[in-house]
Amino acid sequence: MKISITPKFVNSSKNSFHQELKKRVNNYFTENNKKPTGNFSLFFKAGLLWALYIALYVHVMFFTPSLWIAAFECLLMGGLTAAIGFNVMHDGGHGSFSESKFWNKIAAYSVNALGASGLMWNNKHNIVHHTYTNIEGIDDDIEIQPLLRMCSTQKKYKIHRFQHIYVWFLYTLLLIIWVFATDYTKYFRKKVGPVPIKKLSVYDHFAFWIAKLGYYFFMIVLPIMLIGFTEWLVGFLIISMTAGLILSTVFQLAHTVEITEFPQRSADTHNIENEWAIHQLETTANFATKNKFVSWMVGGLNFQVEHHLFPRISHVHYPAISKIIKSTCEEFNVKYNEFKHTRQAIISHTLHLKHMGVA
Repeated sequence: MKISITPKFVNSSKNSFHQELKKRVNNYFTENNKKPTGNFSLFFKAGLLWALYIALYVHVMFFTPSLWIAAFECLLMGGLTAAIGFNVMHDGGHGSFSESKFWNKIAAYSVNALGASGLMWNNKHNIVHHTYTNIEGIDDDIEIQPLLRMCSTQKKYKIHRFQHIYVWFLYTLLLIIWVFATDYTKYFRKKVGPVPIKKLSVYDHFAFWIAKLGYYFFMIVLPIMLIGFTEWLVGFLIISMTAGLILSTVFQLAHTVEITEFPQRSADTHNIENEWAIHQLETTANFATKNKFVSWMVGGLNFQVEHHLFPRISHVHYPAISKIIKSTCEEFNVKYNEFKHTRQAIISHTLHLKHMGVA
């Protein structure tokens, strides 16, 4: 029997959970006369974040601030890079930023201005990660071998005993590796892990290279010309490493913690013997959902359960639909993973990595 690259989700128990959940969430929007896409508060936030980022870039580049002020502004730019990714690009990439396809595309591909490829992100995140969450060998987000062992089915090396310590430095390198390495690996291999990427059009190829060259000019060439190599290098590392640490931490808190699962294919059918929606609930966790500041900064990605079940709904609606999802989970006896505080999720992620290093 030929084994498919990607497994199917088989609802062998004939559970009606997902169907009922979708009906209740859809009824919420109908009864309240609301659109599932973003609203004015999201559009305002998107404009504010980009305005702050551009203002800081211009000030650092053209107004020659003192060393410490420039370093602080670069730190802020790193945080804004992550915030734009969470709030603007992420919703746009899922088609939930706006009712307009044009503005969704603009929001989604704003990540190109931050150095990463929106095209490669769509394949890695929307197509692979959101479908095959925490499935070892397919979900690219947990394939960080040999440096990190994220689940028990991955090979263990001696260095993994210390991974819960050195992981935080590795996380700072995410954006640098993403911009300068993994985008190109996916582009030339035409795959995300084992999953083939849909054939790119001439426009896709053109857009990929123009975006990369544009980023290199504005973030490398022009700064070196204006402020010098050493000053550029320090500033670039502050921006990239700050963004990398924030991005990595937020995304990993959703899936690689003690309470989430890493399902394996059935030995007989090579499929996942579970309903897709329940699989998402078992492999995903929320954190600090009552903290409005955290929710605002991370674009609702502390509501990862809601996001994975309804990726085409904007994060501005997650607090409301979370109540529906939680009550439905209780009714169907389906577990709903969450941490009350961010620090609890960080501790759990650290303990999970520590356990994977010795187990």
